[in-house]
Amino acid sequence: MQKQNSEEMKNRSLKLVAAFVIMLAASCNEPETTVTNIVHADGSVTRKVEMRNSSNKFEFSSLQVPVDSSWTITDSVEIGEKGDTVWVRKAEKLFRNIDEINLSYKRDSSYNRKFVRHTEFEKKFRWFSTVYRFSETIDKRMARAYPLRDFLNDEELAWYYSPGYWNGTDILGADSLKFKILADSISDREEQWYMRSLVSEWIHEFDTLLKQRNEDSVLIADLLSGENKMVEIVSGNETYFDSLWSSGFILREFLGDSLGLKYQAEADSAIDIAVNRFMENFKEYNFRISMPGRITGSNGFADSSSVMIWPVRSEFFLAEPYEMWAVSRITHPWAWIVSALFILFVITGIIVKTKKEG
Repeated sequence: MQKQNSEEMKNRSLKLVAAFVIMLAASCNEPETTVTNIVHADGSVTRKVEMRNSSNKFEFSSLQVPVDSSWTITDSVEIGEKGDTVWVRKAEKLFRNIDEINLSYKRDSSYNRKFVRHTEFEKKFRWFSTVYRFSETIDKRMARAYPLRDFLNDEELAWYYSPGYWNGTDILGADSLKFKILADSISDREEQWYMRSLVSEWIHEFDTLLKQRNEDSVLIADLLSGENKMVEIVSGNETYFDSLWSSGFILREFLGDSLGLKYQAEADSAIDIAVNRFMENFKEYNFRISMPGRITGSNGFADSSSVMIWPVRSEFFLAEPYEMWAVSRITHPWAWIVSALFILFVITGIIVKTKKEG
């Protein structure tokens, strides 16, 4: 499922721009992708990518993550219970370390290449155990968007980031009524989040362009202190936003007649920057991490095979970096044995010494 193309939305009202980010449309010929990272104790990572599509179309440049000819690639076909055909492409590659993964992102030619992603790996030896931490982070898209936690409570946030929210399984479960109520609440607040974030981003870019004109800093501060006012103006004129903005009406309402006319060019440039950044198209996928030893901490969700999984969607890194991480631990039986023998040796020494002195 993918959002509508951003180019189609640029000529629509801000109300539809806000609706754009919460509407889903069925998308054909785009693979449903799951990326699995099998982290090994030496820091190497086996990365597996499984792509499932309704047609036999798997162009490297259209995929969600970088896959090239250096990967081992296999293709197969599955026939569903209803007779529908699913083409499956599996790609696998062993990366010797995270530097190789990060290099692949720097050279990325996949569909999501505009979005900055990087991995990290830590290994800490602690005598009785070794602790491992693996993470992948996607940098935020917007400079001045609001964190989602300013609009959703803890329960809503936890569900919003879960696979069950996006694939709809929770709505169909035993607690469907509870989740439907949550979904309505999230939908209302999410639209507020989008609106305020877009206005905030526009104001930030407008501020930047005004400073480039060497305008008086006090004047700029006065002009740009009215974010709430701008949100009210936009919210009250959503239906005819395009025409009212083009005529200069909205900017004059915000700045006054003379200043609205004076800064129209900068305001137009700023809103183009903000909207384009806000509407950058991203193809979602699922991200999985399998760690050495026992998982002791993660911000993900355990799937049926006890592997941590995250949905990856553009909403998650609109305002903040989106980090997917897992921590695991391998205990060292030999360390316990050595420690026990050492303690036994010390105690025996003390006993022998005491007897001799006695």
